[in-house]
Amino acid sequence: MNTIKQYLGYVWIAAGLAAAWFNLMVMGFPKLMSGRQDDFVFALINIFLLTPIVSGGLIIFGYYALKGDFDEKN
Repeated sequence: MNTIKQYLGYVWIAAGLAAAWFNLMVMGFPKLMSGRQDDFVFALINIFLLTPIVSGGLIIFGYYALKGDFDEKN
């Protein structure tokens, strides 16, 4: 089970990178360039608030899974 947890660390890191790409390239920058005020506010929230929290959390979780901090030690 510990080996599976470590391999899933790669999955969490990949999910974090995918979430960062999606938040920036799909939800962030295109809305920022649209010229509408409500899109501008939504883009700023996505870029500066949601992206670091969501993708950073997934990447950190994956790092600790790779490091073995979630292993069961009996």
